[in-house]
Amino acid sequence: MQLTVKRFEELSAAELYEIYRVRVAVFVVEQHCAYQEVDDADRCCWHVFLHDKDGIAAYCRVIDPGVTFPEASIGRVLATRRRQGLGTRIVREGLRVAQERSHANTVHIEAQTYARGLYEQLGFTQVSDEFLEDGIPHIGMIWRAQ
Repeated sequence: MQLTVKRFEELSAAELYEIYRVRVAVFVVEQHCAYQEVDDADRCCWHVFLHDKDGIAAYCRVIDPGVTFPEASIGRVLATRRRQGLGTRIVREGLRVAQERSHANTVHIEAQTYARGLYEQLGFTQVSDEFLEDGIPHIGMIWRAQ
């Protein structure tokens, strides 16, 4: 499994297509959620993905501080191959990228509530009440470097 970390302008057309294809498949089609999945934050982030000959296995984006929150943030977290630890691995890589490339000591996420346990295991703490985002329950969470 290969890890790739690129800014928007560094992505090839094929990489960008594959990123959008898997994100739409998961967040729009699978979750039955019609919303603007492709947004302006894509231009202001690090795209972090694990892939092999079969395509993207896991993905997240690390958004620059000040774009969506004062802190760096991680979003669009997905694993196309479930129950293999890829979700945990991609979030860990996202945290590493946030620290090393965005010089972040704090990372903000809006996690789907069902995934709270995954994020808590990685050191995130809940900082908001549950809220609906596009009809799906979410919570705000923060991670701080130790």
